[in-house]
Amino acid sequence: MCTGGCAKCLGGTLIPLALFGFLANILLFFPGGKVIDNNDHLSEEVWFFGGILGSGVLMIFPALVFLGLKNNDCCGCCGNESCGKRFAMFTSTIFAVIGFLGAGYSFVISAISINRGPKCLMDNSTWGYPFHDGDYLNDEALWSKCRQPADVVPWHLTLFSILLVIGGVQMLLCAIQVVNGLLGTLCGDCQCCSCCGGDGPV
Repeated sequence: MCTGGCAKCLGGTLIPLALFGFLANILLFFPGGKVIDNNDHLSEEVWFFGGILGSGVLMIFPALVFLGLKNNDCCGCCGNESCGKRFAMFTSTIFAVIGFLGAGYSFVISAISINRGPKCLMDNSTWGYPFHDGDYLNDEALWSKCRQPADVVPWHLTLFSILLVIGGVQMLLCAIQVVNGLLGTLCGDCQCCSCCGGDGPV
């Protein structure tokens, strides 16, 4: 597959992942699927916007850049047919690194939050974090330590797990684009000369 075509495929995959990450983070503001009357009762990691910023906003821009590489005009740069395409591919590696860092941010935040568990109303009638070092992950009986909001533990665990997986996949795709972009920078895109009226691939 040509480097431009590969980038377009990666960009098309990143867009829905970014939207899912954005949505998952929004849902975390409604623990147990309910609206709470005090934002201080939300888990701290929700306010770090891992899915909104990391897997969402910071991923949309790289994805759009990747999508546009296939049709990028590769003529008229320094008098070389492939120069414009090569520069575009090099630029894509920079955006891929930005996307990788954003996804990594979301991944780390999600991992920390899963290990810490949700903030909830505990047996002593105070709001806090009743779990320690992910102990609730292997012992569902501990979930009863959270009295309110109802179903907050599975809600928290499911959504942050989704963000964890999305972040991991996005990191992998961005890493692939870094390699793909470098190959495109060094070798050009296989369609470059044909789109410019040349005789063969660069």
